[in-house]
This record gives sequence, C-alpha cells and structure tokens, in this order.
Amino acid sequence: MSLTGEHSKPMKLDQVELFDTPRVETDLDEFNRVLGGGVVPGSLVLIGGDPGIGKSTLLLQVSTQLASRGRVLYVSGEESAQQIKLRAERLGDIDTDFYLYAETNMQSIRNEVERLQPDFLIVDSIQTIMTPEIQSTQGSVSQVREVTGELMQLAKTNDIATFIVGHVTKEGQLAGPRMLEHMVDTVLYFEGERQNTFRILRAVKNRFGSTNEIGIFEMQGNGLVEVTNPSEVFLEERLEGSTGSAIVCALEGTRPILVEIQALTTPTMFGNAKRTTSGLDFNRVSLIMAVLEKRAGFLLQQQDAYLKSAGGVKLDEPAIDLAVAVAIASSYKEEPTDARECFIGEIGLTGEIRRVTRMEQRLNEASKLGFQKVYAPKNSLAGVDIPENLKVVGVTTLSECLKKVFG
Repeated sequence: MSLTGEHSKPMKLDQVELFDTPRVETDLDEFNRVLGGGVVPGSLVLIGGDPGIGKSTLLLQVSTQLASRGRVLYVSGEESAQQIKLRAERLGDIDTDFYLYAETNMQSIRNEVERLQPDFLIVDSIQTIMTPEIQSTQGSVSQVREVTGELMQLAKTNDIATFIVGHVTKEGQLAGPRMLEHMVDTVLYFEGERQNTFRILRAVKNRFGSTNEIGIFEMQGNGLVEVTNPSEVFLEERLEGSTGSAIVCALEGTRPILVEIQALTTPTMFGNAKRTTSGLDFNRVSLIMAVLEKRAGFLLQQQDAYLKSAGGVKLDEPAIDLAVAVAIASSYKEEPTDARECFIGEIGLTGEIRRVTRMEQRLNEASKLGFQKVYAPKNSLAGVDIPENLKVVGVTTLSECLKKVFG
C-alpha cells in the first residue's frame, strides 16, 4: 500500500507521470518564502517553537487567509472554539469556509476530515491528540508517532495540505520522537524572545524548497506583520562611535541579512575568564578568541567576554567569523569601527581569512544599505561584480585585516 492509499507496483523512472500542482500562496510573502514559494497541496508541515511565541497566532492568521482559497479545518486540542474565534476576530475578516473543531480524538478527527474534505488541515497541537487504539497517555512517544502517521496518510490520500504544531523541550528541540521530524515534509521553527516583538520563522527541513530559509515578522496587536527589509530593522538602533560593534552580511537560506555583532570584554575578577554568547555559537566564539590570542597577539586569557547578535537573530555560518573577531578586537582595544564598514569572512586556525559563498549577493545587500567599505576574503573576489559605490578591501589574514581597520 502506497502513501496515497492505493496499491502500487514498481515503475521505470521515465514512465512516472508528473503532475504540475500549483502552490497556494498566502498573503504573507515571508511565509511563502520559507515554504519555498507557497503551500504545497498534500504536504505535511510541522511547526515548533517555545510556548507563547506565537505559533498558534501564525497558523490562525495563515489559515484565515487560506480560507479564501479553499476549505480549512482548524483542529484544536488546547482551546475551545469560542477562544479561537475571539483570537481570530482580532486578525480580520474570516471566510465562511473556515471550520473550527475542538477535539483530541484522532478517530473523530479522521471522520470529520472524510466528511468535510478540506483543502487545508491545521492541528494544534500534535501532543494533545490521541488515538484510542494505543493504550498510552496523550503526548507519549507511541501516541505522537501513531497520530502523525495517520495525519500523513490523510494528507497524502486526500491531497490535504496539513500543518501540525509541535511543542519543544527546554533545550529548544521538538518534543516527542525524532522520527516525527523524519515523517513530515517540512520542519519549521518559530523563534524569538518574548520581550522582543520580532519573530523568525526558520525552515530546518524542506522537501519542497530551500532549508535554512527564514521569514521575519513583528508581533503587533492585530497579529503578525511581515518585515520586508530586515537588515534596516536590525541596524536602526546601532550607536555610532561605540566600541565592540561590527556589521556582518550573513546569509540565512538564500537571503542576505546585515546584522550587528556586539562584543564586550572586561578584566576578569575570577580565576577563569567567563565567556557568554547570545545568538552566536559558543564553540565558534571560543575558537575565534583562541586565534586572536595566538595569531594576533591579543591577551584575552584574563578577559571576560560577552557576545551577542543584535535583534535576536541566531547566526551560525562561517562568514560571521571576521565580524566577531573585529568586534572583540574593537572592545579590547577601546577603538570603534567605522559605522559604514562591513566584515565578511571565515577565519582558519592559522589566522587565514577563507572564502565564503555568494559574495556578490552579500556585497549588493551592503551597498543597498549605504555601506561604503567591505572587508572580505581576497580569494572570494575573483569574477565578482562589485557595486560602484562600494569599496571592497581584500584581506588574506586576520592580522592584516585588524591592521587595516585599526591602524
């Protein structure tokens, strides 16, 4: 039996028929971007995130928009229909083809799906749904696995685009069996800090588009509003002339984003120096500090170091290394960087600046935001079309870069 519920037999690859099924676009371009261009009929999408971050708000907002493009069944195991309607009314007009169903029994959900034949199904959340055939509590490994399997069968058999909400553990991983992420077509994480209004939707798995693609939203009174120019938003509060600050043009999926890296170094009051990071990989920062000490002569052993990426963005790509090193050097030397300078490059253990991908795309983004000078790996610039108003300084080692920046 195949996923579509039909008996299948082996076929030659050149005999397989392809059906050009158009994606369904929502009114949120950022959401469409993360999915790879829109909602794919018959796909199974898992969305995870911290409690209260806005997962239900996002899906409720998306589903009210999808109701104008097809029939929507919104299943909630956490809220009553009245509670959902109160939240939905804040988001705008609701189409008549939007159905609410407060239920936790998978058998009842299956019956209603077969009766209504929706085009879109939202399940909030997978940990609250149970199937009577399994003798275990809601949210257990066996229940989550069985319910997800049934939802996958429903999605593929009836060509229903299905979204399921998943809880996360205190470590930030999706709760439940790891198999859950393998079963679905797309895994999205909704990230952000509760004290901050900005939210980031990140694709970590996508069978129908690019992984690590991100969409950026701002939580407002009437729901989530997409941020179309995130670089400008992340840089608008930067203080000119402050030490310990450097700008990097990082790639998130296919999108270049300019983000401020902040560093603060202070003499330690204890035997061992303290290292703290926010939005940056701790091991990457430790490696860069070791290279600064060994290859550039910075005495950081007795310095506490605190680093963060401004705006709550999580950065984890090699191209941020140079900006991290410059920010640390700026704080240590008490010398600010030029507000119109940007830094791109990976740092090797011998202190060399290594090439990074999509340099032309990064340079265009920096030029668009008014930056005048970019420090980048020298061997990444061959054949790159550099914008007219941008000066690109090619560097080969960390020491060379620091001398050019600070003199």
